[in-house]
Amino acid sequence: MTSNDATPLPLERSEDVLDFAAFQTAVSRSFVPLKVASDVADTFRAMLTQASVHGVSFTDIRADAHTVQRTHDLIRLAPRQFYKISLQLEGHSWLEQGGRRIELEPGDLSIYDTAKPYTLSFDRRFRVMVVQLPHDRLRIPPGISDEVTAVRLAGSEGLGRVVSPFLATLGTNLSELQGPAGAKLAQNAIDLLDTLFATEFDLVKYAADPHRALLQRIRDDIDSRLEDPDLSPSTIASAAFISVRHLHNLFQDQGQTVASYVRTRRLERCYLDLTDPATFETPIAAIGSRWGFKDAAHFSRAFKTAYGESPSDVRRRAVG
Repeated sequence: MTSNDATPLPLERSEDVLDFAAFQTAVSRSFVPLKVASDVADTFRAMLTQASVHGVSFTDIRADAHTVQRTHDLIRLAPRQFYKISLQLEGHSWLEQGGRRIELEPGDLSIYDTAKPYTLSFDRRFRVMVVQLPHDRLRIPPGISDEVTAVRLAGSEGLGRVVSPFLATLGTNLSELQGPAGAKLAQNAIDLLDTLFATEFDLVKYAADPHRALLQRIRDDIDSRLEDPDLSPSTIASAAFISVRHLHNLFQDQGQTVASYVRTRRLERCYLDLTDPATFETPIAAIGSRWGFKDAAHFSRAFKTAYGESPSDVRRRAVG
């Protein structure tokens, strides 16, 4: 796999112990290109288990002391934009980003951004659970990532007492993400993280920004009309009482297009249907058509590009 391919793997398990060279390859393959260094490279040992569901990767990492860096050069090489949430399960780690440096103890969480340089350090053997997902999967207002990244969220306080145990349980039972409930578990994790960040960082105050509020109303309208075959930039703009040009500018400011947002949301609904026992008898092409993909071949290509596996592969795994 080349260093430019930062798409999370559909499902990867590395039950074997990895040496340092294998670990270097594994972390860049599983996340985004990273620079890894260790003072114990000769004796270094690690294990990495990952599952990717609904476009979100969940990774359980156990490894010896090392440092991971996301540098400016690596960002230019592969400018994929993800948020990563680390949950410390064992040992300690230090996260640096945006001029802050924090220490994470077991149970603590923190979020960081692959679009900006960061450093993660581990001084002894540890275990962490890492959730990686595209920026637009979390309702963090654009432009404030510097305010929320590299901030310690204690697992023993507030909502952390709910979110931390849930993610810890999920991280040590990644096989559950393979079953029919996998997509729902992944969405539950995202919803919990959204609630945690909204509460801890008082994100409600950003809703007062008319620009962001308009964009959120438009996204909500799109989500409610994904089954509409006539959904298009013109009908979306008309419903929001704005021009099509203004609509495109709103999404362009977020680093995406209207079409890519609609496609992503439709693919997510397809994924949920493919893993829902209630729709196991529904033909795959019918599911794609229901969510706006009239051409079965186009649907299959778009789905595989997004998730790294075909609709039939996802259905087969869900059925068991």
